[in-house]
Amino acid sequence: MKKVLIISTSLRNNANSEILARETERGAKDAGHEVEFVSLKDKEIKFCKGCLACQKLGKCVINDDANAITEKMKDADVIVWATPVYYYEMTGQMKTLIDRANSLFASGHKFSEVYLITTSADSSQGVVQTVVNGVNGWIACFNGVRLCGFVDGGGLEAPNDALNSQKLLEEAYNMGKNI
Repeated sequence: MKKVLIISTSLRNNANSEILARETERGAKDAGHEVEFVSLKDKEIKFCKGCLACQKLGKCVINDDANAITEKMKDADVIVWATPVYYYEMTGQMKTLIDRANSLFASGHKFSEVYLITTSADSSQGVVQTVVNGVNGWIACFNGVRLCGFVDGGGLEAPNDALNSQKLLEEAYNMGKNI
């Protein structure tokens, strides 16, 4: 059994990325894993100041919701990021949380597997690659961590569109089931 943390970074209600993340959650739970789902909706996450105090303290000096989420990341075996694609990149709130999780670099972490769920209106090949590159850049900072899989939810234009794609729902569920 693995401890799986799913982080949904969309701030929109009925977000396609969150719908697929919930399917991944269902699959991981069905596989017997311990799963925690965190949504960044209604979370206060301020920008990193670049002070590097987190490297000495093991946590950020900014007192907001990022420290609690970072602690969950530190204790997870698996992290699943779910993000809509904005201008061919991850959401700003996802990148801000990644920056604020800088304390993980010095304080250690358990996670070795990372998964990614993206959704976008554009269904052309390669839309997700910039997000994958960004996540791989973060992963490269940690020894023994790798991107183990992703779901590319391209072609989802309106909220709830993911509910109409049995193929994507199954793909997200199976990714969770196979963690």
